[in-house]
Amino acid sequence: MSAPVEKTALFIDGANLYATAKSLGFDIDYKRLLREFQSRGNLLRAFYYTAVIEDQEYSSIRPLIDWLDYNGYTVVTKATKEFVDQTGRRKIKGNMDIELAVDAMELAPNIDHMVLFSGDGDFRSLVEAVQRRGVRVTVVSTITTQPPMVADELRRQADVFLDISELQSKVGRDPSERAPRDPMREPREPRGERAHTPQFLQRSPAPQRAGGDDFED
Repeated sequence: MSAPVEKTALFIDGANLYATAKSLGFDIDYKRLLREFQSRGNLLRAFYYTAVIEDQEYSSIRPLIDWLDYNGYTVVTKATKEFVDQTGRRKIKGNMDIELAVDAMELAPNIDHMVLFSGDGDFRSLVEAVQRRGVRVTVVSTITTQPPMVADELRRQADVFLDISELQSKVGRDPSERAPRDPMREPREPRGERAHTPQFLQRSPAPQRAGGDDFED
């Protein structure tokens, strides 16, 4: 009798993953990343969290999140908030920790394995709470940089720590390509072609969530 297929969900802290990959000198190919984890089990959801600056005439992140939304990812965004600190300097807030934590706790009863793409130590308590519900947690970040991109307390709490440098050959953008290819530059699927998306990743378009991400921790 074959073992049951593990049900998995990905939770990607977009800004953190971007910074981690950049620190290692490569770019994430999100199509390859999705394919890699689909091959490892029953991938129920792949969440991608990022804040957006709504009053900008053009934001470089918007084409990326549009591409992700049409190609198998559940994109969660919210607007950044601008404030003035005690020194009078303008700063941007847009922290997505709460949104990620709420989604993880809601989905925990339906999954066996949570894969968290972040090195943020604030997620240690979330990882512990999810583990108490019987979910195995893998944290994906890196310790190969100086200083490491992952907080020590988060790495210790995880059931498995996966250094993203070990995934580079599987989820990194092909360096042999003539020009850098961003998912945002690839043609998106028309709505009529959503049928080609695996059924478990199909969903109805949802409105953006409102709120404010701390670009400074």
